[in-house]
Formats: sequence, structure tokens, C-alpha cells
Amino acid sequence: MSAAPFSRRAFLSLSGFAALSACASGSSGVPSSAGFLPGYGPIYDSGYTLPGVPTQYLQGVNRRTTGIYQGEQAPGTIDVDPYAKFLYFVREGNQTVRFPIGVGRAGRSFAGNGTIQVKRKWPGWTPTRNMLRTEPEIYGPFARGIPGGRRSPLGARALYLYKGGRDTHYRIHGTNDLESIGNSGSAGCIRMFNHDIIALYEMVPIGTPVHVRGEAESLRVDPENFGRGVELPARSVDPERIYSAEAIANDPPPIFDDPRDGMPAAPGDVPL
Repeated sequence: MSAAPFSRRAFLSLSGFAALSACASGSSGVPSSAGFLPGYGPIYDSGYTLPGVPTQYLQGVNRRTTGIYQGEQAPGTIDVDPYAKFLYFVREGNQTVRFPIGVGRAGRSFAGNGTIQVKRKWPGWTPTRNMLRTEPEIYGPFARGIPGGRRSPLGARALYLYKGGRDTHYRIHGTNDLESIGNSGSAGCIRMFNHDIIALYEMVPIGTPVHVRGEAESLRVDPENFGRGVELPARSVDPERIYSAEAIANDPPPIFDDPRDGMPAAPGDVPL
């Protein structure tokens, strides 16, 4: 199927994307019978029932799709546009998979080039020293860290970004904060719907180069979407929701390589 442009530099949508691993095909714009867009319904993953993404968060361009790549990076590169709130995985033949993302506030995001050196399923999280120093009221209660699972702010998967062989402490990761996708928040990492990071995780190998566009490049390559989204206020979480005995009991450790991984789940199913 040939693609027709929305405008001179707008993203060109194509059909026929066969997603990898846990996700189904890219969104066609038509809700499934269960009320979710294809690729965003409930699935089993690592012993958990991952809930579907409600369609209210997938409006317009805020969903995974495939198309003609109009950026400036080589095939095999993750190309991140923090100003348009998109992540592209560039493929051969001038094709790409585009994902919506949430990013940090201006000045807090990684810029330039790096490499994915570590990939983890359901990773744990510990705030960095810089986080604890600059926003102790937000991150101080969580200095001990949060183990991998449904409580972790890194979600279902994380790709760890290195530069010059050193960990930058920036991640491309999943999130349960659905409202943040397509917008800017407090932390500087690159957030994705859990369904999308699961798909991207399977696509990219260790050593994948990452490019994060600067303001001038974003304006040059995708002026129509420049400045998409809003800046969300910093949010605090009650530590009791993370560390209480009830919270821990309701969040068992992940079961990696569960035989049901990637299978559709009924919306009302409970974690295994």
C-alpha cells in the first residue's frame, strides 16, 4: 500500500506492521471487540496481567504506527524527538516504527548520541543522587529503591542509555502514568506505554545507537509536531503505596519467560 502525506513533512502512515513479541499489530484506528485499539489490549507478561491502554490516551498521533521515515539517522537507530514527543526505530528501506513518548521538562532530558548497553524486563528503580539532591521532597522517600514489578516507575521494560562507555542514568522505559505520554514531566527519562516498550524491547539489540534531537533539528525535520503536548506538574506518591505490607503482598516478583507471555488477557483477569 502506498502512503499519502498529511502535509509536506508529516508522518506517513502505513498499514501492515507485524509487531514483535508481546504486542499485536500496530493500531489501525479501529477499536478491537474488547474496546481496545489493536496492540493495546490486556496481555499476560512475566506473571502479570498487563491492563489495556484506554483509547482516550491513544487519540490522534498518540499511538504506535509505521510509516516513511523523514529524519536524518541511519537504519537501526533509535531517533528520539523530545519536542514532538515521538521515538522512531529506523528500519531499512526508509521505513520506521513511530511511538509516542513522554519526556522530561526542558533542560532535564538527555541530548545527543548514545548507545543501548543494557536491556531489562520489569526492572527495579533507585533515584539517582542528582534526583535526591535537586528534588528531595519528591524522591527522598524512595531513596532505598523500588524492586522490579508493578510498583516500579520503570514499568515493564527498560533500555539503559550509555555514552562513551558510561551509564548516563537515562532510560527508555515503560510507565503506568498514561497521561504523561505525549507530554513533558519532571524526570528526564523517556517514557512509553508499557505495550510500546515491550514491542521496542524485542526490536532493538544491545548496541543499538540512540540519537536525541535538538531543538533546531526537531524544527527542521518535523515542524508540524514541534511543541506537541503540555508540561505536567511534578507529582508526589505516598510511600505507603509502595512500601506498605499490603503493597508488597499485592506485587509479587515477575516470572520471567512465563509460557503465557504475549497472550491476550481478559480485561478482568487478575495477576498470576
